[in-house]
Amino acid sequence: MLVPLSWLIEYVDIPLPTAGLADRLTLAGLEESSLVQTGSWWEEDKIVIGQVVAVEPHPDADRLVLVDVDHYPSSDGNSGGAGQQPQRVVTGAPNLFQYKGRSIAAADLPPLKIAFAREGSLLLDAYTNKQPRPHKKLKKAKIRGVDSRGMVCSELELGLSEEHEGILVLPEDAPVGAPLRQYLGDEILEIDLTPDMARCLSMCGIAREVHALTGGDLHLPEDEDSSQGDDDASAYLKAEINDPHYCHRFTGTVIRDIEVGPSPAWIQERLTKAGMRPINNIVDITNYVMLEQGQPLHAFDYDLLAARAARVGEESPTIIVRTAHEGEEIETLDGQRRKLNGSMLLITDRAGPIAIAGVMGGAETEVHEGTRNILLEAATFDGINNRRTAQALRLHSEASHRFTRGVPATLNDIAARRAADLMREYAGGRVVPGIVDSYPVPQPRVTVYTSCSDVKRLLGMELSLAEIGDALRRLDFSVVERAGVPTAASKRSAFGLARKEDEPVVEAAAPWHRLDVTVPADLTEEIARVVGYDQIGETLLDTVLPTQRRNALLETEENIRDILVGCGLQDTVNHTLTTPENHAKLVAGSVSEADFIELTNPMSPDRRVMRRNLVVSALENLAYNLRFTARLAAFEIGRAYRPLAVGSVPDTGTVDDLPLPDEVRRLCIALSGPRSASAAGVGAFQSDDDTELFDFFDLKGIIELLLEKLGFGQNDVTYNAHPDSGADGADVEAHFGPRCAMISLQGERLGVVGELHPGVRNAFGLGSGRIVLAELEVAPLVRPSWRISQMAPISVYPPVVEDLAFMVSEEVTQGRLRDAIVEGGTQDKGAMLTAVELFDIYRGASLPPGHKSLAYRVSYQSMDRSLKDKEVARLRQRIIRTVERATGGRLRA
Repeated sequence: MLVPLSWLIEYVDIPLPTAGLADRLTLAGLEESSLVQTGSWWEEDKIVIGQVVAVEPHPDADRLVLVDVDHYPSSDGNSGGAGQQPQRVVTGAPNLFQYKGRSIAAADLPPLKIAFAREGSLLLDAYTNKQPRPHKKLKKAKIRGVDSRGMVCSELELGLSEEHEGILVLPEDAPVGAPLRQYLGDEILEIDLTPDMARCLSMCGIAREVHALTGGDLHLPEDEDSSQGDDDASAYLKAEINDPHYCHRFTGTVIRDIEVGPSPAWIQERLTKAGMRPINNIVDITNYVMLEQGQPLHAFDYDLLAARAARVGEESPTIIVRTAHEGEEIETLDGQRRKLNGSMLLITDRAGPIAIAGVMGGAETEVHEGTRNILLEAATFDGINNRRTAQALRLHSEASHRFTRGVPATLNDIAARRAADLMREYAGGRVVPGIVDSYPVPQPRVTVYTSCSDVKRLLGMELSLAEIGDALRRLDFSVVERAGVPTAASKRSAFGLARKEDEPVVEAAAPWHRLDVTVPADLTEEIARVVGYDQIGETLLDTVLPTQRRNALLETEENIRDILVGCGLQDTVNHTLTTPENHAKLVAGSVSEADFIELTNPMSPDRRVMRRNLVVSALENLAYNLRFTARLAAFEIGRAYRPLAVGSVPDTGTVDDLPLPDEVRRLCIALSGPRSASAAGVGAFQSDDDTELFDFFDLKGIIELLLEKLGFGQNDVTYNAHPDSGADGADVEAHFGPRCAMISLQGERLGVVGELHPGVRNAFGLGSGRIVLAELEVAPLVRPSWRISQMAPISVYPPVVEDLAFMVSEEVTQGRLRDAIVEGGTQDKGAMLTAVELFDIYRGASLPPGHKSLAYRVSYQSMDRSLKDKEVARLRQRIIRTVERATGGRLRA
């Protein structure tokens, strides 16, 4: 809501500076979005008010004219100062061409006041597309042979709007020579309003708030009846409401003998500052009253309505408010043909629709230059239906913005009389006495009760009944102090507050312009806004805080996140909702929807069941993001959802007695694309070297580092090359290819790591690049952060390091061979094996078929002495014998 302060002060005195007013409104819930000072950069001695004396044709250009401008102050404000000659400038402004060849003063024309920029002024550059527009210094110029020292300005050059077709014309009483900044400058406050502040979508609404919050005197426009004549509006019009639930009130006012033309400059100026474009006096007045009062209005050409009525055999139009017939169409004011459905509310006559109620009028009955009689509509429509209609048609308007938030029915005739009076004054119309008024749903008078204990309970503030009543009176509530709540209203008004039956209360009747006050809590909010939120003191909790308890699962998950982010992975939050069809892409067979937790009312067909594992979410994420990047290294910690097993649901009992479905916390890691982040450009990654892509061992290394950082040792973890189906069944491992492994932690199953099967990769449209995944259970990883790990003693004696290469058959795994080395190297209590690291795997012609060579770097170290060569040789032989016995492997020379 844009609030020009020059307009606002017409309705309320403002005892605060602008910045203070903005702060006070913000603290009361009307948040200041911005404060713009119009014309703050206009130089007072350079940009002034001028008066056009004469307009002459340019001697060498048909599209230019020579304009003589007086721009120095005088005693009467209507001509140049004594001894000062008019300044001649060259311009192509089309709205001056009507004066060409005429002396305005001699022709007895009204004074033509304009904005004049003297030589050296700073103006906005109107001939650039840069935003924001730069300022440009006005210099003397010779235009087609004629000197021009100054400029008559358009709104664009002054920064008032984007209008550049003609120069800005000022009111006739504008003082010549006065600085334009003093005359036209303004401060415009932009306020962000929440939906419950709909009453402030008008200047009068803002004025009431300023009055309540600052104490400034309020002087709103008087409600006057300016009708004339012996006839009555009922002779011109009938009105029917077929759907009272959607239209609570409809009023029609007839204004005759109007003349459509430009609206007064002051109305145009206010509309422009408030963000609306002036059109003509009739439309501008309806918009002006909407901004002033908060009531959307619409003007119909009455003669066109009468002609439509005559076509269907009626003497006068009958306005019918009804819902649309399915498939009914109307052409709206924007020239669009719109197809309607049966829930949309229309303004119609016997011949068909003439407007979409509360959204936009119809083109067929639009006010035009030849309009002489009009029907002025003011109505109240249901906000929910209005919002649905505007959203369905994608047709948001200033009217629908207000109707969706609530317009009081009492305002209809008040705003109609105000607009009719302005049309009488500025369009020469005669207001026909009476208003055609159909009012099937009268606006209720709402009375709410509150007390000191209610305010104390909700705000923590000690206020007396007198202070409560004074705050509410400032907001125009009718307030009466009572000994207690009347019995008939007690249950409705107390709204669950534990108030004593005999406690004195305040009975507050909401003013007609407040639709948002219905319960005591609403009154409490209003009291807090008026008294000031900053007056609410600090209150300590009345109870002792419970003892803080450590959450091992949460701490472990946060630790996992820190470790994986440190590895260069991105933390993601994927959808927990998916489809059975996407799960079916992971398994060899089909899946049944009975295997899923299904939503009763899904928002989308693509999000109708809960996921059974995190892999499906990771692949959906990859399918989306690999369109924009060639590399993705991401992880997610989340839940997988399993329905209750058949037979586990009890046949009796309430819904609350049913056990919840199984929810398992899991970690999923996905890698795709080049191993190096610098190699991943925009688009698909192209490389002939497949070793540059993420592979199984990259992900296995990340998992090993994760387990190490979580405090697990190498001996706690084992990898089995051919995983079992496990607890998850076939839908967990079927999506992996042959290069995968089941991970066990301390003898219990932890999860699976491996490359994605090519069939699954193609089913998700992930291209031909290699993708590696891991899905792990989170529960086995939980290690309380406060658990103290026993620190191993550190030897002060040097280690002995050597390399051992063993030839084993292909079916012997690295883990099995390493276990044999560890077993053989830890049998001697005095000299022990302290480290075993695989550094090479070899297959080649020098080895027998079906064999491979695994090379390890081993370290021996004693805690109490330096090892001798004989001790090392004996330990080495023990390792070799253990390897031969356990794996059949032989030491290579």
